[in-house]
Amino acid sequence: MDTTLRDGEQTSGTSFSSKEKLSIARLLVKELNVDRLEIASARVSQGEMEGAREITAWADKFGCLDRMEILGFVDGGISLAWILNSGCRTVNLLTKGSLKHCEGQLKKTPEEHWDDIRRNIDMAERMGIAVNIYLEDWSNGMLNSPGYVHGMLESLKDSPIRRFMLPDTLGVLNPWNTYDFCAEIVASFPGLYFDFHPHNDYDLAVANAAAAVKAGISGLHTTINGLGERAGNAPLSSILPVLKDQLHVSCRAVEKKINHISRIVESCSGIRIPSNKPVIGANVFTQCAGIHADGDSKNNLYCNDLLPERFGRVREYALGKLSGKANIRKNLEALSIQLDEDSMRRVTDRIIELGDKKEVVTAEDLPYIIADVLKQDREEEQVRILNYSLSLAQGLKPVATIKILINGREYQETSSGDGQYNAFVQALKRIYKNQLKRDFPRLTNYSVNIPPGGRTNAIVQTFISWEYRGEAFRTRGLDPDQTEAAIKATIKMLNKIETMHSDRSGLQNDFHSPDDTQPAYY
Repeated sequence: MDTTLRDGEQTSGTSFSSKEKLSIARLLVKELNVDRLEIASARVSQGEMEGAREITAWADKFGCLDRMEILGFVDGGISLAWILNSGCRTVNLLTKGSLKHCEGQLKKTPEEHWDDIRRNIDMAERMGIAVNIYLEDWSNGMLNSPGYVHGMLESLKDSPIRRFMLPDTLGVLNPWNTYDFCAEIVASFPGLYFDFHPHNDYDLAVANAAAAVKAGISGLHTTINGLGERAGNAPLSSILPVLKDQLHVSCRAVEKKINHISRIVESCSGIRIPSNKPVIGANVFTQCAGIHADGDSKNNLYCNDLLPERFGRVREYALGKLSGKANIRKNLEALSIQLDEDSMRRVTDRIIELGDKKEVVTAEDLPYIIADVLKQDREEEQVRILNYSLSLAQGLKPVATIKILINGREYQETSSGDGQYNAFVQALKRIYKNQLKRDFPRLTNYSVNIPPGGRTNAIVQTFISWEYRGEAFRTRGLDPDQTEAAIKATIKMLNKIETMHSDRSGLQNDFHSPDDTQPAYY
């Protein structure tokens, strides 16, 4: 069960709009094929109701309403009425799974609380609502009051409850006691269906989930990107390969779709995916050490079962001070460029030199580095800024005036914008649309990196992602000034799209392509 839209939205600073919730729900069910979705919490807000209604209406239309669930409370039927009004037909009833919570929060005896639960279950049955129950704080219940947990399950085992859901609410378990507690519960109540709901406070959510499955638990709760309260929940992107590769357990979810959906949830939530996060992090399929790239060329000596293609990704080879010839050769192959051994050695030395200076070298930089190292007389760039002026005044929109050289011809334009860089881009768009009569790439992402503890004169790296005629790519600008760095990244982008229009004959003369039918540089 994926609970991104309920528990995941409890991530600090995260709030999904109703449209975002519907889009995520559709992707989770139709593309990723998760079994169940927890889509909302009852009684939260009118916006929560609207989002739930949109999802349930869509799910009913496409025959998957039975896969939608909403968190409800033991409140005399108020939550059940809310859920019925939302169009959902399954409640995940939040009950107390530890004696401490029962007595300390509810101020009731266990028997009183269990009677309340049964009354809510009876009401749900009369309303046509299926019931699962959460045993909130179950992990502490097993640690400190196991008799209470067993008594509760014994009291409710004959009620019409589809699933008993066992949460490690405060993330206090480890794989060893998770296994012991889950195995104990499964053995004691063999006729019941149990889910496990991990939290990641000790960074053990995935390991605990694996232990729960090994102990005989039938269902797991996850979120996209590990979103959730405090340190989050178990990320589905990690759970899927652990189930398949480590536990040899089948699952209907489609691995190849996880990266795509993770990026969408990243955008909607505003919570960035760490670059080293397993499976979906930007760098996890990037080889840095030259010896690893060399091994990949020799029967994949440095590859494990986590092949990037499984998750809709590709392997990359970083360029920097740890690069060897194998890393560089892999990048050159992607650009259809060949170099002799001496040239390769000199290019490798230059990249290592740049890496020592903490420069980030990208595959797109390689042709320029090669031309510089080999002292080739490369033709002048097709697009070059001749001059520009950016103005900022109190109470007025920023204005940019630019003069630019494109394929030997000068163009000039002025435009305002929401910021200085935006004004610069708007002026460029006017040139491309009004004077060149050509479409302009769409900016899809913009990020700025400043070294930790950076000083006022620190170097700024601006990365901009673009989409142009179905192709996505990224350019980088480096400068102490953030706006200037963004402009440099933009000029790199303009040269790239001009290259798309040219026959690349100049670079084919400089570099030999292994396939004469393919351009040497792209």
